Amino acid sequence: MKKILYIGLSIVLIGCKNPSSTSEKLNVVTTTTMITDLVKNIGGDAIEINGLMGAGVDPHLFKASEGDVSKLYHADVIFYNGLHLEGKLVEVFEKMESQQKKTIALGEQLDKNGLIGSEYFASNYDPHVWFNIQYFKEFANTVTEVLSEADPKNSELFVANNNLFQKKLTDLETEVKDIIETLPQEKRILVTAHDAFNYFGKEYGFNVVGLQGLSTATEAGVQDVQKLSDFIIENKVKAIFIESSVPRRTIEALQQAVLSKNHEVVIGGSLYSDALGDANTVEGTYIGMFLYNVNTIVNALK
Repeated sequence: MKKILYIGLSIVLIGCKNPSSTSEKLNVVTTTTMITDLVKNIGGDAIEINGLMGAGVDPHLFKASEGDVSKLYHADVIFYNGLHLEGKLVEVFEKMESQQKKTIALGEQLDKNGLIGSEYFASNYDPHVWFNIQYFKEFANTVTEVLSEADPKNSELFVANNNLFQKKLTDLETEVKDIIETLPQEKRILVTAHDAFNYFGKEYGFNVVGLQGLSTATEAGVQDVQKLSDFIIENKVKAIFIESSVPRRTIEALQQAVLSKNHEVVIGGSLYSDALGDANTVEGTYIGMFLYNVNTIVNALK
């Protein structure tokens, strides 16, 4: 199967013609919406950017189209999360690297000693690292270094943009901590559709429980639903949360299981987990998404 895919990719790459463009800007391709927003903040008007995934797109299940492969092939720089988040793109990235494309897996630049282990992923790490703001700061530094190396004439701009973005992220950290401090420790139990919030939980003292595993490719069974419904009742959890990039039916099934045992639990709202909100909205930015999630969680669990 791998051989067939490689042959298919080779045909696509051979058949690609460089699109006509008079732009001298660096051509950058990104995968997830979080990384796209980050690179926009650093690159500004000095780069052309193509994000492969849009709002509500699940990176665990995303498959590259022929058009996506063409975008990757014509890129000067490719940024992706790595740590097996974009699991169905692994062979595509391997092909890009064999074509000598500058391909950067941001998550894999992090110190592995601080990452959360995972039995599911081939990398053995939870890939949802953007829910630790400090890690996202490190992403920004890496992007700045790579863009500066690829386009030295704009390096001062990239560094200045990064300095501004780092300050915004520091302010975000302060605001998030202030909001969470209004929620008593015993109420910090976060039940979601899948295990995307472990780094968030580790950083802010939440017990995080996902109905599905770290990847949405895994299905929750009846026993999973019943076990988690018992946990909700035992811990008097007030609210559970759906996710924008995961079908809501799994959490609705969990809610019904709790109700069938004569215990009430509400759906506290929809959280942005593996993708940002719609473009041109506050939640369509990393900072806006993070604040929206925190406010939604705290207000529902109080």
